[in-house]
Amino acid sequence: MKVTLLIKRSIFYLIFLTVFQPSFAQTKTKNNFEEWSGKPEIVNPGGGTSAPSDAISLFSKDDLTLWESLRENGTPARWKIGGDYFTVEPGTGDIVTKKSFGDCQLHIEWKIPENEVQSALNFGNSGIYLMGLYEVQIYSSYNDEHKIYYNGQAGSIYKQYAPLVNACFPAGTWQSYDIVFTAPRFKSDLSLDSPAFITVFQNGVLIQNHVAIKAPTTHNDFTEYKAHPGKLPLLLQEHKSKVSYRNIWIREL
Repeated sequence: MKVTLLIKRSIFYLIFLTVFQPSFAQTKTKNNFEEWSGKPEIVNPGGGTSAPSDAISLFSKDDLTLWESLRENGTPARWKIGGDYFTVEPGTGDIVTKKSFGDCQLHIEWKIPENEVQSALNFGNSGIYLMGLYEVQIYSSYNDEHKIYYNGQAGSIYKQYAPLVNACFPAGTWQSYDIVFTAPRFKSDLSLDSPAFITVFQNGVLIQNHVAIKAPTTHNDFTEYKAHPGKLPLLLQEHKSKVSYRNIWIREL
């Protein structure tokens, strides 16, 4: 009886291997795929004040020629240059890049003026607008010293998302944003296909984690998407405060 049972089990096992072994082999091959095409481009990552080798530098010492005035229809930017940085000149309006960008990685360093005298809700107020529409706020928010609604403090996606944490340095100290931005997509009928997404590191700390931007950011509490080109200029906001900028570079993705 035991011998007969062993023979039956052996026959069953042989049939199982004959029928199913090819599919096992095929599965193993699929799961062991090695990609040898599409070699990634070699990029020198830079470091310190040096940008990656594939980045576009948007400001060099004493040179704002890659920017222009938004208010004055493309005339030269009138913000004050101070060597390796430049500063908002109140009353002159926003400035925009002459080149347009869509999906990108942006590095930008900024400094709030020290001991600034300002009206409420305007201390160190400026902003970085991806595509001129989607704002990462700049504000004097160290230790919550100049209170503002949380989705309007430094590192917020203005009026939409407060930062995950307050990673600000004191006024008078250079700070950095590293931003990864995905532009919105629109269908052929001009309706929204997918929203814009943004990730932000402030001073090396993650403060916005791939959030979906609800619509263009404005001072109003509600806006909605309207179809626009896949690339638009980057904008820096003039909001009466003498915020300074330096070491700005961008990588198109």
